[in-house]
Amino acid sequence: MALPAPSPARVFAELLPPQALTPTSAPAGRGGPPTPSGREVHVSGSAELSAGPDRARVSLRLGSREGAGGAARSSVARRLEYIAQSARQRGVPEENMTVTEDFSRVENTYQMEAEVCITFSDFGKMQNVCNLLIEKLGTSVTISPPHFYHTPEAIDTLRCQVCVAAVGNTRQKAQEVCRLFGQSLGKPLLIREEETKEWGGHIDSHLLNSPDSLTLQERIQNATAYASCRVFAVFEIKGKENRRNKLL
Repeated sequence: MALPAPSPARVFAELLPPQALTPTSAPAGRGGPPTPSGREVHVSGSAELSAGPDRARVSLRLGSREGAGGAARSSVARRLEYIAQSARQRGVPEENMTVTEDFSRVENTYQMEAEVCITFSDFGKMQNVCNLLIEKLGTSVTISPPHFYHTPEAIDTLRCQVCVAAVGNTRQKAQEVCRLFGQSLGKPLLIREEETKEWGGHIDSHLLNSPDSLTLQERIQNATAYASCRVFAVFEIKGKENRRNKLL
């Protein structure tokens, strides 16, 4: 989904001498906006950031159909143990692996099916594990394409970072305006987050009907999350810019 073009930045500066801004009292019994006590610069600015997925989930399916139930169970159990051992040896925590099993009777045979879901935070490690299992287990295991997603903590970090970046861009604009008029930027008087947008990326949710032909990088790109933020800020104008600082 394309992000609409951001609105042009607005910059308003009040460069009258401080004494020209005389506070006026609000009528008795009435509240009103605070009267400016000095010169100010009003600026709006924005920022846009993206974050790639920080988790990937891989599903492995395997099964066996035998005339004896014990043989079907044993065949699947051996492969399950090999999968778990291979993942552990490559640093995957036990809690990042879940196993579900289904045992049934089909006609005159016994069928044992199992699914292993492994969650990775290291995508290089994920590729190593999957490549090893394909090499060693061959067609006796079916490995689904990885599903990439963001943890809630990763999305919260993105939201925080884009807001901070927008505030930084806004302050830089205000500083440039002040320098243009030979003034020095003072402390912030107001910072207000006006608009935030998020698009792309899916928090731990499967994409329906996603084509299996996508490459790994294409899947990561499809799961990348984007965020934008626009803020409005008011800064104090302190006065003439220090000549020594200007030369620096």
